[in-house]
Amino acid sequence: MKKNKFWMVLLAMTLLLASCAMASNQSASEDSAIMGEMFPAVEAAPREESAKGFADEMESGSDYSTSSSNIATERIVIKNANLSIVVEDPIVSMKAISQMAEEMGGFMVNSNTYKNTTRQGVEVPIATVTIRVPAARLDEALTRIKALVEDQDIDILSEDISGQDVTSEVTDLESRLRNLQAAEAQLLDIMETADTTEDVINIFRELTSIREEIEVLQGQIQYYRESASLSAVTVNLQAKEALEPITIAGWQPGLQAQKALQALVEGGQALVNILIWLVILVLPLAAVIGLPIYFIVKASRKRKQNAEDAPETDTNAKKKAK
Repeated sequence: MKKNKFWMVLLAMTLLLASCAMASNQSASEDSAIMGEMFPAVEAAPREESAKGFADEMESGSDYSTSSSNIATERIVIKNANLSIVVEDPIVSMKAISQMAEEMGGFMVNSNTYKNTTRQGVEVPIATVTIRVPAARLDEALTRIKALVEDQDIDILSEDISGQDVTSEVTDLESRLRNLQAAEAQLLDIMETADTTEDVINIFRELTSIREEIEVLQGQIQYYRESASLSAVTVNLQAKEALEPITIAGWQPGLQAQKALQALVEGGQALVNILIWLVILVLPLAAVIGLPIYFIVKASRKRKQNAEDAPETDTNAKKKAK
């Protein structure tokens, strides 16, 4: 009786497992049929083709990783400069700077001229010009602009050179651009297989929005790259007459005061340099060499003093003994 029950339980479990397997196969078939109805244009690729496509993607991925690493090492830095100088004629110097920019392969961005009245009531011109020159020739451009002044120690009022690294910004923009271009290509493929007018209109709207974003990103990338390839130089030109020192019978106390102040600054710099060398180099060497000599001299003096004191001590002791 027990044996019959065992076989009945085993048969029931077998039937249950078989029904579960059939149900799963039927469900998979139904899912495949549903997917086939929803995406009739998609066909299952053979395993060999899939493997080959995967291998191709891996190879192209390795190439992409190599190119990406090369792109990552390319630094995109925007360099700009600002100068304020004193010249004899700001208008003439402004034209010379504009012509220099064109000769170097750049161009003038903007220029501005206006007049200022000195304390003596004389109107003098002031000019401001902004140019763009190739970034590789920025130092050359600054040298040529400084050559326009009479005395570079006095007539160059200020100079500022700044740099901005925008490599990460450009990399992020290019990544977003590639994603949007891939999405645009997919939408174009879907539009070709669209059946209804409503689907075409919806896809066209998405394409229009994506195209606008692509153009914005392309403009930003172009701006960064052009700014990095062409450095901006802004020059403020003041007339020498506007800053002419006060003259009394041929004597220029203001100029002499300026030279004295310059000499004071240079003297202070020399003093600070001497102190730095003294603290960093001379004192450690003096400590290393001088301390042993000091202790040796001190020990020798102590020995000599002890040697001189010894006879006196013996004499005093003999006197006390008598």
